[in-house]
Amino acid sequence: MKDLPIIWLFVINALAWLSIQIGISAITNKIPIRWFVKYSWLFTSFHWEKEGGLWQDVARVKAWKQYVPDGTLFIRSGYNKKQLHGWDSASLSLFLLESRRAEFTHWISIPPALLFFLWNPSWAGYVNLAYAILFNVPLIILQRYNRPRIERILKAPASR
Repeated sequence: MKDLPIIWLFVINALAWLSIQIGISAITNKIPIRWFVKYSWLFTSFHWEKEGGLWQDVARVKAWKQYVPDGTLFIRSGYNKKQLHGWDSASLSLFLLESRRAEFTHWISIPPALLFFLWNPSWAGYVNLAYAILFNVPLIILQRYNRPRIERILKAPASR
């Protein structure tokens, strides 16, 4: 397949990415929400992230986050994180857990890029690896920016 015309490689790669990303999203959507409670340590903010402030300083999240489409465009049974569903602690807690699911989904969506080296010339394999990083990392950053803010609200005395 490495000798196919570029247009066919593009079509095959686009269909592969569509299948991979929707497939991973559908699978992670089936993970019980309690998993994201049990393994909350995976999603803990690091001190150097300044409770999400680093991501505003470095990536200017506020300037672009409203343009990011939510995954529920493709996976209808997913949880729409475009806006909060309420300010009560149950709604905020669910939003927090769903942001963990979203981050997890985008982390595990990057490694499949290595498969593209199997059927692409090396330059196209690197293009696909760059795509995986450039598509998923901003969405990971968005979750890592939002989550500490929700955690701070949940820890506030008034939300208890």
